[in-house]
Amino acid sequence: MGFAPIYTCEEIRGIEQASRDSPLMERAGTAAAAVAASMIKGRKGPVLVLAGPGNNGGDGFVTARKLKEAGHAVAVIFASDPQALPADAAAARQAWLAAGGRIAADLPTRRDWALVIDAIFGIGLTRALEDPYADWVDHINRLPTPILALDVPSGLAADSGVAFAHCVRATQTATFIGLKPGLLTADGVDYCGQITVCALDLDAAAVVAPQGHTIDWPAARALFPPRRRNCHKGDFGTLGIIGGADGMVGAALLAGRAALHLGAGKVWVSLLAHNGPAVDPVHPELMLRDHDHPAAADTSALVLGTGLGSSENAKNLLVQAIRVKCPLVLDADALNCLARMRPMYTTRLAQRDAATVLTPHPGEAARLLRCTVAEIQQDRLGAAKRLAAKLNSCVVIKGAGSVYAVPDGIWGINRTGNPGLASGGTGDVLSGMIGAFLAQGMPVAESLVLAVGLHGAAADALVAEGVGPVGMCASELPAMARRLLNQA
Repeated sequence: MGFAPIYTCEEIRGIEQASRDSPLMERAGTAAAAVAASMIKGRKGPVLVLAGPGNNGGDGFVTARKLKEAGHAVAVIFASDPQALPADAAAARQAWLAAGGRIAADLPTRRDWALVIDAIFGIGLTRALEDPYADWVDHINRLPTPILALDVPSGLAADSGVAFAHCVRATQTATFIGLKPGLLTADGVDYCGQITVCALDLDAAAVVAPQGHTIDWPAARALFPPRRRNCHKGDFGTLGIIGGADGMVGAALLAGRAALHLGAGKVWVSLLAHNGPAVDPVHPELMLRDHDHPAAADTSALVLGTGLGSSENAKNLLVQAIRVKCPLVLDADALNCLARMRPMYTTRLAQRDAATVLTPHPGEAARLLRCTVAEIQQDRLGAAKRLAAKLNSCVVIKGAGSVYAVPDGIWGINRTGNPGLASGGTGDVLSGMIGAFLAQGMPVAESLVLAVGLHGAAADALVAEGVGPVGMCASELPAMARRLLNQA
């Protein structure tokens, strides 16, 4: 399985327009009915279809007709003005009636449905639902019944993943033409359930070249180059890590240990703590240093920020790191320092000759963009793109469905990972992983994609072995990541 394309709503509209001579609604309903049939298998009771006032409702009418033709009992609820339906949706409604189907305006009181199909609103929704649709959504979310959402769960913003006040919590989502960003990030990961892409017999990429792709494992694994047997540690670079101020030594050690596990030839860690350890007893391979310059001559890549703190020394180290000629990863406190500094330093960062990677969480991204965390979460993809362009850097905004963007406009959303990563230190591990791949000479975008995908895949593998998600520790990730990376 490779990286799957993701399309924004605007791009989907363009594909639909280019394919307007194709019977897309009939294909969508047919594909959705096939998904519905697989969900019904082994269950008793009729199917309830909730049809909205637009083309998503039209998809629902076709789905209902196909299921009825296959012998299933189907009830359809539709409360809009039939005269206001778009032409294709109106034709789908008439075809349902012509097939002997019936339409009711009010929700039935029964609860023993085999399946509920949400065909209320599709990708065009931009605000919270109002009654009767809000009431419909609240009602079906309370039912002990699986729910199939058509295209996107009603109440979910397809581009951002923001769930409005009343949003369908789907068991499965049959999405049409291609994946949308909102299915994969923010609230979407909790509301979409299992996602099936119904391509509708279209070659979408031939119409719109996708700028966005998923990060999936093991597709990301293929980015890691095989090693020659005739090699030595110098072939795999030296990674420098600066951080670990008083009380935060563990952050820098986590990054360093992660880098060791993922193949960096040598790793040195410069600790800012006044009484930091002289050796890491868990991994004595780490070279612990106490110096006040950001990189030695042999440093292949540099990570700055893990436990860095907010001292004046931290700021000075960031200023010096911006001048370093090797790839640079900025995380955590380095990003907070950057946000507080004068604009001339962000300009210098953007003008660096070497590659730069930024790994903010939403709070750090908000500080860098001078906005609120809520604004970041309402448009995670847009925020990543803006940061990448503003700072001429590869950026990953961490969280559920981490979003990455690179300055040339390419972007993606990670599909690996689980809530076990919502604990202290996991971001430090990610920074060390990115740094390890950069030190080994991998291109910057590939280093970021591989590290993000592997980071989440390691968490998934730990859960599969009974470790977490509750109580998973950052220090458990590197060994599992190493195991996955070494699997053929």
